[in-house]
Amino acid sequence: MIRYNLGMAGRIPSAFIDELINRVDIVEVIDSRVPLKKAGREYEACCPFHNEKTPSFKVNPTKQFYHCFGCKAGGSAITFLMEYDHLDFVEAIEELAKMAGVEVPREEGGSRFSPEQQQAQKQAKTNLYELMGQCDVFYRQQLRQHAQSQVAIDYLKGRGLSGEIAARYNLGYAPPGNTLGPAMPNQTDNLVTTGMLIRKDTGETYDRFRHRIMFPIRDSRGRVIAFGGRIIPEDNQSTDKVAKYLNSPETPLFHKGRELYGLYEVRKALRHIDRLLVVEGYMDVIALAQQGIDYAVASLGTACTVEHIQKLFRLCSDVVFCFDGDRAGHEAAWRALENTLPALQGTQQIRFLFLPDGEDPDSMIRKIGKQAFEEKIDQAQSLSEYFFSHLREGIGRHDLEAHRTLIERAKPYLQGMADAAYRSLLVRELASYTKKDEREVFGLLGVKGPSTGQALGQGRPGNYSAQGTTANRPSDKAMTPSLVRTALRCLIHSPGLAETIEEPKSLSQIDQPGIGLLVDLLENLKLNPTLNTAALLERWRDRDEGKHLAKLATWQSPLNDLESLQQEFLGAIERLQAKHLSARTDTLLAKSNQGTLSTDEKSELQSLLSRNNRQDPV
Repeated sequence: MIRYNLGMAGRIPSAFIDELINRVDIVEVIDSRVPLKKAGREYEACCPFHNEKTPSFKVNPTKQFYHCFGCKAGGSAITFLMEYDHLDFVEAIEELAKMAGVEVPREEGGSRFSPEQQQAQKQAKTNLYELMGQCDVFYRQQLRQHAQSQVAIDYLKGRGLSGEIAARYNLGYAPPGNTLGPAMPNQTDNLVTTGMLIRKDTGETYDRFRHRIMFPIRDSRGRVIAFGGRIIPEDNQSTDKVAKYLNSPETPLFHKGRELYGLYEVRKALRHIDRLLVVEGYMDVIALAQQGIDYAVASLGTACTVEHIQKLFRLCSDVVFCFDGDRAGHEAAWRALENTLPALQGTQQIRFLFLPDGEDPDSMIRKIGKQAFEEKIDQAQSLSEYFFSHLREGIGRHDLEAHRTLIERAKPYLQGMADAAYRSLLVRELASYTKKDEREVFGLLGVKGPSTGQALGQGRPGNYSAQGTTANRPSDKAMTPSLVRTALRCLIHSPGLAETIEEPKSLSQIDQPGIGLLVDLLENLKLNPTLNTAALLERWRDRDEGKHLAKLATWQSPLNDLESLQQEFLGAIERLQAKHLSARTDTLLAKSNQGTLSTDEKSELQSLLSRNNRQDPV
């Protein structure tokens, strides 16, 4: 495993770099320095590394990789900081770590953590989980025992919550003043690390959560990783100047862009999840569960992210977003739609339920009951209906100019869709509304249609097609990559494909250029299955093959779904294996004709011929 030298300070373990690249968002890193604009699946800008008038600088959030098709600059967030901020490698790592709120670990001596160091790191994180569990117990005890907890109990009862539902979600109470720190006097530093205490400049600490109803946030394993605290409204007290909800900050255990409140409880309550309802707050989730709707979750004070969407779709294919019908609700819904479109595949669908003004899920379900509320969920607005109604806002007219505006608004979203079949349906609806031929609309959108053969950027010199080549490219035959190259670029595009190869080492006997690199990549990914494209490339930063892999990472896949990409990858592997077996058979047959086969070679030839006979069509 690669380590990065820090001179006298020690070395940076590659496992930390992998985690750092997974934690930071390259779009945010670059956008804070070079404003980016959404362009289909990617973001774009005029390249900061050379002068240009037309944007050719692309940032891919899935690969966590940037590339300029003009000057060929490209790499991970680390590379960008090195080039843009003129930092060396270690300084770039430290800058990213600062943005992520983590410390850069130093590894002294050898190239690997000692077993003692590994155990110490594991134990340190275990201690934080245990501490958060103790905080959870403390707050629940305070809800039952503290002299001032009755106001919290009265509030919860006033919202119609039972003791059973409060126990299911581990609701608690944070008393006024500083009570958590004194209750755990030997844990001050760890309480600061987990965000439960805040340290002043003077070194003193105080409780983050005071006089609030506490909602523990649990990960997929049920471990408490953070808290949300709701202020308690009381008579004759104004709460206008105090945040209604207060959430834990980002910590080593908690990353709000990845977690969904209530998801653990949904998985615990339901053996089979038919659909998930995404609402805005903690109380919405709990109030719905109180009424028998056990499939609601909430994002944690942030817009629904791509990681949220992917996590939801791993559990079911039907996701309904439920928001207030005001402007803020529609903005949240649109951000969810933007993050969902590139992720949609197959039968996956999202829908939108907007509540009347002044209503939230709690008030609505208590007013109309569970059955009527679920009927509203069943009748939720489809993605296509909401998509086009939102895009038509402010246009008003139904003339040529209005139709052109609508198509331009739809363009980046339809370009970025992974599901070609669903995109075709949306284009058909767009063509119907604008009274244009479907083929014409596909051409105006710059995306490949089912029968037009047009591709993004095709026909405009200097622009790049979906295949990542210029319009003035050689014939397809001349551009056909080798089987090894095909497998490599599929793997770089989607590192998760390594899971489909059981024994990568078995491929090393294939006599083809680049097969060693392919085997190395597969073995790295088998050992480190969470590596994304950027993290994988970082492992080859100082190797000769690194530039070759970085070039492959700029490939724009014409395949619009993971299943098709997997088929291409496995097809290349199978053809490589078949070519190897065919060549080996020919070699052994030639030796057999010369009468020079060994006993083992005779057995091998017999096995190969038997295999070929089984594969021959009858």
